[in-house]
Amino acid sequence: MGGAGGGNDIQWCFSQVKGAVDDDVAEDIISTVEFNHSGELLATGDKGGRVVIFQQEQENKIQSHSRGEYNVYSTFQSHEPEFDYLKSLEIEEKINKIRWLPQKNAAQFLLSTNDKTIKLWKISERDKRPEGYNLKEEDGRYRDPTTVTTLRVPVFRPMDLMVEASPRRIFANAHTYHINSISINSDYETYLSADDLRINLWHLEITDRSFNIVDIKPANMEELTEVITAAEFHPNSCNTFVYSSSKGTIRLCDMRASALCDRHSKLFEEPEDPSNRSFFSEIISSISDVKFSHSGRYMMTRDYLSVKIWDLNMENRPVETYQVHEYLRSKLCSLYENDCIFDKFECCWNGSDSVVMTGSYNNFFRMFDRNTKRDITLEASRENNKPRTVLKPRKVCASGKRKKDEISVDSLDFNKKILHTAWHPKENIIAVATTNNLYIFQDKVN
Repeated sequence: MGGAGGGNDIQWCFSQVKGAVDDDVAEDIISTVEFNHSGELLATGDKGGRVVIFQQEQENKIQSHSRGEYNVYSTFQSHEPEFDYLKSLEIEEKINKIRWLPQKNAAQFLLSTNDKTIKLWKISERDKRPEGYNLKEEDGRYRDPTTVTTLRVPVFRPMDLMVEASPRRIFANAHTYHINSISINSDYETYLSADDLRINLWHLEITDRSFNIVDIKPANMEELTEVITAAEFHPNSCNTFVYSSSKGTIRLCDMRASALCDRHSKLFEEPEDPSNRSFFSEIISSISDVKFSHSGRYMMTRDYLSVKIWDLNMENRPVETYQVHEYLRSKLCSLYENDCIFDKFECCWNGSDSVVMTGSYNNFFRMFDRNTKRDITLEASRENNKPRTVLKPRKVCASGKRKKDEISVDSLDFNKKILHTAWHPKENIIAVATTNNLYIFQDKVN
């Protein structure tokens, strides 16, 4: 399962785990994971409103064995809890999404959002400080100008490296409902933000206004039948974006057609198999994530039980469907009762679009090779956390006699779930978030 190649010839091995051993602290629950465009930085957001950025060790980049080693680069509080007094609503600080901007200079920029407010952060390094001011003492106090008799030229002196995160823009007050997606356009000047019923288009330089480009709010809220679950810009075509709905449909819109994209250009929807119809059909068909391939030719959607790959030129059915945990179909009733059926699993592509990855329960995550059609189930666990330990494939036994290495469906832990995963854009390095631990795995180098 590889970045460049494919197939199960790639063996995944443990590289690192970040986070505390005990799972008690709610603020530490990881809510989003994102590599930057070079893969050198990896950002995570958590329920406590913090963003932690890890950096790939420079010297380890050359050593293939330890390429997957990332160390803390910067930690900052992105969002604070707020209270909406008009609606008597608490706005939690949880980071819903992080998106990196492509690097243009020495600094890095990222967008982070909670339910209501999006912020643009600048992350920059300082390793020199000015000394020898004329009107200021070294401790910062101002001198009396009358005591200055000679002029000095201030100089820069080396100092310990400091990484500073500063908010450059705050985009607020544009969403009535909870923001579920942000996506940066390929023009790198604009981005979209989506909530349950509306999608807004922003310019990165302008904070006081945004343009509403999709509005599915009915005049009478009692007629509400679906909500927007995710939205993303096309990676190359700056006028195209898609959004998915709780009814299992994906709409592709072209911003050249009209200012308000209420009429989609394409509607991707698979006809339902009547033999699988049940009380839960509508809930499990809701799409939790949509991601374009890097090439822009395909898009991937994740619903509760499966991952589907769609060709943008074919709307009536997906070109590939991969079952993530079909063995749960018989357990939907208990998953409905414990609310797990509403879990929102994300999905991601590898750098060459040949493999897709998504999470499951029991801290399992799945990879599907599009070329060989082979799939694998791996586990993020502290039990095999010696560096370079090869991960053993896991198998779940749905019914009947259980083989020695198999795990019974009934013994799966539904509190341990992998909702967020990320794949390095250029290498076989993956980041997998369990509740409040971040696991990093890399391919085994012989």
